[in-house]
Amino acid sequence: MTESITIYSDYVCPFCYLGRQSLETYRETRDDEAADLEIDWQPFDLRSRQRRPDGTLDESVDSGKDEEYYEEARENVDRLREEYGADEMSTDLVGDVDGFQAQVASLYVKETYPEQWLEFDEAVFAALWEDECDVGDADVLADIADDVGLDADEIRDVVADEAWRDRLRDEFADAREFGITGVPTFVYDGHGARGAVPPNQLERLVEGV
Repeated sequence: MTESITIYSDYVCPFCYLGRQSLETYRETRDDEAADLEIDWQPFDLRSRQRRPDGTLDESVDSGKDEEYYEEARENVDRLREEYGADEMSTDLVGDVDGFQAQVASLYVKETYPEQWLEFDEAVFAALWEDECDVGDADVLADIADDVGLDADEIRDVVADEAWRDRLRDEFADAREFGITGVPTFVYDGHGARGAVPPNQLERLVEGV
């Protein structure tokens, strides 16, 4: 028997990276007799307000977050990085990387090569938050694809394909309609938890204990 937990996330969100570390810790501590817990990833767009029609980011757009917010975010990232044992994570917050193309590629891999999606997904997170690569770059995504056994040129073509880009925009709209306002958001059996919550909270969400 296989169960799934839905996760709304954007690769450029440090708390999404940390939330995945927490989820992995929880999954590793589940009883051997418990059902496998698969990840049902759903995309979310953190950069929508900043993205120009040509796809570039406008850094002058007011995000509604001041320096005090970012300082608090840095402190929380540092705290959770230590708490979750995410020693390989870069401590620099990403401000100028757009996750749109990475999410196009991830959506394509999820639907076309589902058995390889998790490896690709984890590699994108690692490339950005551990190796500090720009996962908004099609060539970087192509290299990641190649590293996990996917066709690099296929991924390079997909991220430029307007049909797949429109598919992703539809997914963003579905997330908003569902009521998702921030990430990461974990959803299981009609219940949710928002933020990089600790493993024991994920346990309560899934197992009700």
